[in-house]
Amino acid sequence: MPVRQLPEQVVNRIAAGEVVERPASVVKELVENAIDAGASRIDIFTDGGGRRRIGITDDGSGMTHADLALSVDRHATSKLDDEDLLRIRTLGFRGEALPSIGAVARLGITTRHASEPHAWSLSVEGGEKSQVMPAALGQGTRVEVSDLFYATPARLKFLKTDRTEAEAIREVVRRLAMARPDVAFTLAGEERAPVTWAAALPSAAGRLTRLGDILGADFRSSAIEVRAEREGVLVEGFAAAPSLTRANALGQYLFVNGRPVRDKLILGAVRAAYADYLPRDRHPVVALFVTLPPQEVDANVHPAKTEVRFRNAGLVRALIVHALKEGLAREGKRTAANTDGAAISAFRPAFAPRPGNWDWRRSPSFPVSPMPGFEGAAAQAFAEPGQAAFDVGAPTADVRFESTPSADLLDRPLGAARTQIHETYIVSQTRDGLIVVDQHAAHERIVYERLKASLAKNGVQRQILLIPEIVELDEATVEQLLDRAEELASFGLAIESFGPGAVAVRETPSLLGKTNAAGLLRDLAEHMAEWDEALPLERRLMHVAATMACHGSVRAGRILKPEEMNALLREMEDTPNSGQCNHGRPTYVELKLSDIEKLFGRR
Repeated sequence: MPVRQLPEQVVNRIAAGEVVERPASVVKELVENAIDAGASRIDIFTDGGGRRRIGITDDGSGMTHADLALSVDRHATSKLDDEDLLRIRTLGFRGEALPSIGAVARLGITTRHASEPHAWSLSVEGGEKSQVMPAALGQGTRVEVSDLFYATPARLKFLKTDRTEAEAIREVVRRLAMARPDVAFTLAGEERAPVTWAAALPSAAGRLTRLGDILGADFRSSAIEVRAEREGVLVEGFAAAPSLTRANALGQYLFVNGRPVRDKLILGAVRAAYADYLPRDRHPVVALFVTLPPQEVDANVHPAKTEVRFRNAGLVRALIVHALKEGLAREGKRTAANTDGAAISAFRPAFAPRPGNWDWRRSPSFPVSPMPGFEGAAAQAFAEPGQAAFDVGAPTADVRFESTPSADLLDRPLGAARTQIHETYIVSQTRDGLIVVDQHAAHERIVYERLKASLAKNGVQRQILLIPEIVELDEATVEQLLDRAEELASFGLAIESFGPGAVAVRETPSLLGKTNAAGLLRDLAEHMAEWDEALPLERRLMHVAATMACHGSVRAGRILKPEEMNALLREMEDTPNSGQCNHGRPTYVELKLSDIEKLFGRR
């Protein structure tokens, strides 16, 4: 078959296969166009999951007659003022969206520029462009897309149900709304009730307001502000306290220069920062915004522009880890299960309210006849021998404390220890409430932080292998490991080249004991290929340290003296991240006096 030039319509449909994957892709491209046009309000309407109709209206700058005619041609764009693809400051820049959509659907555009006397409209059906006609529109642009994929019916078979496609559209709009809190968004359609996110101030408070509107009140109440800047790279945003987690990583929202992206590097950094706080099967909720010079990031690496490539990926990752760890350490006391009201909501009144027409005379306890000699019988019943039946044994609480704790202890963050119940929990009193501490979880975190500090100060102790272990791997994997040999050595793993396709392991971390060097290296290599980091080795060391901390801590069931309880509380106050143990469990629960009074109807 000879080589031939494909017709323009076929070319557009091929391009549409990359850009227009599903209705959500259309919404993403059109909303990004509206944002690039300087819109302050964007309305999105969908019908049939976007399959039958998509309508997007904005109040942006609009287009002139000439720009409208050119906008539906391939690779025609107003967003590149030169040919430099390394200085992209807009969300779109390829000029492929409108012609790709017009190639597979019925596209209608109505727009008005401030310099034009009236609006202009244009339609494209199956790649065929109509003439530009006068129209009526006050300001901005309105884009209508109907009968998506009518020109390529085979693509319709790959779409999911209307509800699923509508949910994908909602997720796209949510991400774009999080990126631009200064823009008002309205999302409506047959599949859902209309939802509006009002514009907020372009500040940290405004950003948190928008994130709270989208991610929920739980995120707003547990959000910790994070920020770090170095060498022109700024990382800021909000991260939820470890008490708020998800079963997957879908609650992690990442933005680079205002563009929503999914980046393995950033996801790996988030996971590393939370490694000391969460169990392996739980994931944090974060919204991080990375801002850096356009020439330091390449956005032209994915057809849908959902991935980016950093020039200095190591700097970005280090900044994210630093910002998150610093924020979590700063707000460490908030990481306990005492900030979201979960403890209070777990309490329930021990009685049911009586009906309004309750008559005590109809109670089964109402005496049916006079009781002669009641006074004598009562006196006999309340005598000491008569009370023996009510003896329930010794109390489980240690009540050896003085009646009034010292005032200075009450002013401490974790208060003054008052008692120990069930030989497991310490109850302390503060000025405005009480605190229940899990003595084992609390001491476990204290010992773990001591071990970490010792490792950081003295380094990881190594054990030299009598006979170096030779591990055979493919050459590319060997190069990856040798490139990170210095980093691995800082964790106690000394490796060196042993010819092509082999590595000699000379030293291993003492903490790991007798370890399978081949399995460890393969695990490291696979992780580096995916995440570009040596996290498995670090995690193994920290896991051993956590296990040592667990076995070396005060066990549940041990009776503590009052001095020991107060000493444990004071150590918790001086220990970073003491709000949770290293397994992700809370170390204490705080109950405010006002909340307790509400439980008893005093407020």
